[in-house]
Amino acid sequence: MAQDGLAAFEPAFVDELSVMLRFAFDYMQRSGEAKPDARSWLRDATGGSVYLRLSTRPLEQPKRAMTPDLAQAIVDGGYWLREPGPNAEAVIAYSGAVAPEAIAAIGRLAEDRKDIGLLAVTSADRLNAGWTAAQRARENGLAHATSHIERLLQPLPRHCGLVTVLDGHPATLGWLGAVLGHHTRSLGVEHFGQTGSLAELYRHYGIDADGIVAAVEAIAPGRPVRHLRRL
Repeated sequence: MAQDGLAAFEPAFVDELSVMLRFAFDYMQRSGEAKPDARSWLRDATGGSVYLRLSTRPLEQPKRAMTPDLAQAIVDGGYWLREPGPNAEAVIAYSGAVAPEAIAAIGRLAEDRKDIGLLAVTSADRLNAGWTAAQRARENGLAHATSHIERLLQPLPRHCGLVTVLDGHPATLGWLGAVLGHHTRSLGVEHFGQTGSLAELYRHYGIDADGIVAAVEAIAPGRPVRHLRRL
């Protein structure tokens, strides 16, 4: 997690990066009062430094309109790339360069798990900071305080399972299950030193599409997933 005053982002798509850069140039020049925003509970008025974790991996870019609401959600730390349905059995939350694997996993799961959603996490740092600040505000008597991640996850039924995935340490997103108490399986890289192609390494760490699908199948039991290539 980032230090206080540092906004850490991990874009997957070019339009996300564009939004983050516009925010970053403004954020780095701010020097306002250290008071949390009543919407996000982030102390953005104080400004600070910005960290962008970029990838050299070419990714297919989505064709979409960059609305003000989407741009704000990207800056706040996350948005629904695929909105979950009312009876969602599982949600995949990904960050950064593993977007193609997460999207492929959603495609394979669509026939066998109801209303599955795909959450794009653009900043685990800002999501966590807003959630932590909102909890502190509620403890101090501000019962209405609600963070961005709480609003994102609030519509999910309690039985919905969360699978988080990124090409970094799984703990980076593992806390998402604690927000509203959803059962969570976190995928990531826990050890280092292996060599191979990107596909081989993703398969080794279990963060390829098959690894994600297998995790969803385990955390949201039901009929066997038909499009899972089992080891």
